[in-house]
Amino acid sequence: MDAPEEHPRIVVGVDGSDASIAALRAAGDLAGPLGATVEAWACWDVPPGYGLYLVVGIEGFEYAARQSLEQALADAFGPELPAFVHPRLVRGKASEQLIEGSRNSSLLIVGRRGHGSLVLGSVSSACVSHAHCPVLVVHAPEEAAHRKSGGGQ
Repeated sequence: MDAPEEHPRIVVGVDGSDASIAALRAAGDLAGPLGATVEAWACWDVPPGYGLYLVVGIEGFEYAARQSLEQALADAFGPELPAFVHPRLVRGKASEQLIEGSRNSSLLIVGRRGHGSLVLGSVSSACVSHAHCPVLVVHAPEEAAHRKSGGGQ
């Protein structure tokens, strides 16, 4: 039996979407009772076919990911970031990086951006299928309200 973790670690995939902001809020709600730290991961990479950017520079892609992460954190938690939340920029494909990050995590939280009521998005689906820890998939608030009102049926 594995020894219990001294400080649980929650990794949250952040892409700036409403679903990822909801995922950050869910992590914040769980962190206190669990005594956990929250790592907010924004994954970025150079899109395929952008070989020229490797010569010219890729700083723009990293900068955009940093801006998106900072805005998502502000949207989720307000102007003061809680001490238990640690932002992190990670270069690489989101699904692969989050799955790797789940190896030493207590929980992985991702937002659901998939289209349709029964199909997960590619990142959330890959994480649910391959993560090394439990995965919580969070829907964007608008999607849940839309379904409750009967608009999603």
